[in-house]
Amino acid sequence: MTSICYIALGSNLGRREENLRQALVMIAMIAGTKVGLVSELIVTAPVGGPPGQQDYYNAAARLVTELSPHGLLADLVGVERAMGRDRSCETRHGPRIIDLDILLFGDIIIDSPELKIPHPRMHERLFVLRPLAQIAPNVIHPSMGKTVIALLQACPMGSCDPA
Repeated sequence: MTSICYIALGSNLGRREENLRQALVMIAMIAGTKVGLVSELIVTAPVGGPPGQQDYYNAAARLVTELSPHGLLADLVGVERAMGRDRSCETRHGPRIIDLDILLFGDIIIDSPELKIPHPRMHERLFVLRPLAQIAPNVIHPSMGKTVIALLQACPMGSCDPA
């Protein structure tokens, strides 16, 4: 069985645009997973975490996968590791070479210690909603019952966490 899911990609270390492109190439190599639509890159200032960080490059992508949500998560963490991310020594909201988050996975709702779908803060984050709305404006958030574009419109500049 195949599922459609949406992921967020972010980077604020090194060659940020290239990091996002490399991550997409590596995701496309995951067995049973195809990369579909990809948003434009957006640039956002970091909020929280240590001062002096570079701006983030962010994007969203639509995936079609035969994997389970937990299987996809494991493979996405593998991509992060292969690109040099070490979650064990990171500062919260600190700089990272790559960040891959599952936002939506069909209409599935999961609330486990290792995985929460829909992503619990996606509706508060412009850096997630802006690129996601480019590729999935009419997709419905399964627990909020609102489309992505409605979530974006309810998240005016300045009132939502921009990073």
